[in-house]
Amino acid sequence: MIEQVARTMAAACLVLAAVFAWWRGLPSAALAVMGGGALVAVSGWAIRGAVDGLIGASAPSPGAAPVANVGETGAKPAGFPLVKFFTRHAILALAAYGMMVRLHFDPLGLLVGVSSLGIAVGVVALKDLRRRFQ
Repeated sequence: MIEQVARTMAAACLVLAAVFAWWRGLPSAALAVMGGGALVAVSGWAIRGAVDGLIGASAPSPGAAPVANVGETGAKPAGFPLVKFFTRHAILALAAYGMMVRLHFDPLGLLVGVSSLGIAVGVVALKDLRRRFQ
């Protein structure tokens, strides 16, 4: 399901980029929408990495024998994935800042690109509902 949302998001971002470039009258306006799509893709990667890290830290590995007492170095600390999560989002904020200030991307275009995720989730949900009721 996540892969379907990612594919739909990429298609929605391309369509939104074309429409936004036409609306603004500048072909470079499409870059702002694509930048917003890249920001939301990096954000999804960060969230997925954090969730996978937290699940990996708390779940025993498959096939491993149960251990009664884990020593100091035996278990991963649960705080490290949390630090990685916030670090990735700090990098994401710096990337957004760089796109708006240094690359002079239109903030509205970035917002349109980020909204492609919401559009994709809505489209996938409607497709799933339609499939369920047929």
